[in-house]
Amino acid sequence: MKEAIEQADDRGIERLCKKRERFVAAPTAPGIERIEALFYGNMFTPHRHDTYALGITLKGVQTFNYRGEFRASNPGNIIILHPDELHDGGAGTEDGLQYRMLYLEPALLRSGLDHEADPLPFVGEPVIQDPVLWSIMASALGELESDMDPLLRDQFVSDIARRLSLHAKAPLKRPRFTASQSMDQVRAFLEDNFDRPVQSDELEQVAGMDRFRLIRHFRARFGTTPYRYLMMRRLQKARALMMVGQPLAGIAAETGFADQSHFNRHFRQTYGVSPGRWAELFASNNL
Repeated sequence: MKEAIEQADDRGIERLCKKRERFVAAPTAPGIERIEALFYGNMFTPHRHDTYALGITLKGVQTFNYRGEFRASNPGNIIILHPDELHDGGAGTEDGLQYRMLYLEPALLRSGLDHEADPLPFVGEPVIQDPVLWSIMASALGELESDMDPLLRDQFVSDIARRLSLHAKAPLKRPRFTASQSMDQVRAFLEDNFDRPVQSDELEQVAGMDRFRLIRHFRARFGTTPYRYLMMRRLQKARALMMVGQPLAGIAAETGFADQSHFNRHFRQTYGVSPGRWAELFASNNL
């Protein structure tokens, strides 16, 4: 194969390189994940995150279905997907798709709002043009191989929150009283106990309210339910183990899933690909 490549002309080399698909992940930072994706065809089946997903399209046409409509983003556009909103994703042309994405936890975004109790901003149009926001995004997505400077991270979160608030036409629905301190305690409890079954009565004791009221307030504050938040913490840990090469067979038990099937199902529902395919795409970047 090596000899064949060496003997190929420049056009042949370009074709060989062009078909390489990969995911690249930046070093993790609290409340933030950054990735770059390069692929062809329809990559992601319908799935949802518990974070804001903010992206910039670099090459190709980024296509996806979102809130009942087909969407497309070209280079220079910004994509804004809200927590718990179902969407898929693929390349709109045979030339493939390259983009960078930022996943921002609602709790961190909330810290950048002018008022801590403000509702989370909801931008109705998922594909927008905003040169100011593009520049802000590029400052955080420009160097994925590097850790994000703490001061840049804080500035970035504040700037993102401001720009999203300017574009927001309607906030996420929320109760008049959000019980912010109690919900922060519930969130901390879920993070500390993500790898075991958590019962509703445990959360009731932490929050000091019944489970149904708790769910409403938690969703208002963090954009998702306690159950979904717990599942995402398990999947987050699972991905970290996958990236250091741990076999898939043992990850389910280590991260609190009932069995391998349970793990596979939740992974696909959240990321739109199977655990094996996800690991393959990240591993290809290291070949």
